[in-house]
Amino acid sequence: MKRLVSAFIFVVVSTAAFAGHHKEAGHKDIVETAASNEMFSTLVTAVKSADLVNTLKGDGPFTVFAPTDDAFAALPEGTLEMLLKPENKQTLVSILTYHVVSGKVTAKDVSTLSEASTVEGSKVMISTDMNKVMINEANVIKADVMTSNGVIHVIDTVLLPSDVKAAL
Repeated sequence: MKRLVSAFIFVVVSTAAFAGHHKEAGHKDIVETAASNEMFSTLVTAVKSADLVNTLKGDGPFTVFAPTDDAFAALPEGTLEMLLKPENKQTLVSILTYHVVSGKVTAKDVSTLSEASTVEGSKVMISTDMNKVMINEANVIKADVMTSNGVIHVIDTVLLPSDVKAAL
């Protein structure tokens, strides 16, 4: 219980540190919010390449675990370029939809969840330990970026469904 409270405090403090961005982003949808932040340029490119812009601009609500450009850069060399090719669109769609959960899951919801079902169809594991919140092996580095159609949690690692991970 102590670890859970510590993790929740971390998320709340992390959220408060970005309160100005939180208010500004609340009027933009998920795609507009991501596109307005340089740390998501690779994610926005991938969303466009996968034809998911209209989906993520939909009513939602959606929860998006958004990897930063650094997270994409940490993929094995050549992986991103390969995924952006038209013939690999379905794999890219699988990866991106693995980062999306239907509904709005905020930092305060973390204490009640150990996993969440993604739009891709698989589950991601949610853990809290030592003042950290993790989605699978990714650290949440910024929580609760509110948008008009959901919430974004910034993560430091690209999440890969098990079948994609095995193929890489």
